[in-house]
Amino acid sequence: MAKLDIINLKGEKVKDLKLNEEVFNVEVNEVVLKKAIDLQLASLRQGTSKTKTRAEVSGGGRKPYKQKGTGNARQGSIRAPHYRGGGVAFGVTPRSYTFKMNKKERVLALRSALTLKANEKALVVVDNLEVESMKTKDIKAMLDTLKLNGKVLFVCSNDAEKLYMASRNLPKVLVLLEEEINVYDIVNADYVVVDEKALNDIEEVLK
Repeated sequence: MAKLDIINLKGEKVKDLKLNEEVFNVEVNEVVLKKAIDLQLASLRQGTSKTKTRAEVSGGGRKPYKQKGTGNARQGSIRAPHYRGGGVAFGVTPRSYTFKMNKKERVLALRSALTLKANEKALVVVDNLEVESMKTKDIKAMLDTLKLNGKVLFVCSNDAEKLYMASRNLPKVLVLLEEEINVYDIVNADYVVVDEKALNDIEEVLK
């Protein structure tokens, strides 16, 4: 098993930790990883775009002119697609962009994402994420102490209200509970910071 240092919020080593190889040392499946990300992004799409067909546009209930004798092509309605103000042919209609993903694929995608971060040395385990202050400047100082630059994802085992309140004004910091972790946020982050209890719970669920 791979070993990792557990540190405190001051950056000091507390003890060693052995990562579960079934979760943090699997073969990264890029196909399933991409599928999970696509699924999550697709679920955010509203899919409410709508155009009216010729049956839905008002007006055009009678023929614009008689069938024969005018020299023009025969027409049945001024709301046909080729008329200005007419209906749209093959236009968009409301739809759902989501698709199905099997449970085993979801688990494999999470394992792959976590393995990716572990291999990149971007997984940081702390003894706890309970902060005393709700000031943003203190969270900035903590990030500097831990040498975390870029996008940071905090994964907490408890409510972590103070951490959330103190970091919500930082655009590159995201705080999630352990049951809210997802492939997109893990892959999108430059560093994943997780407390020891949350890590143990995640390993228990995904192993």
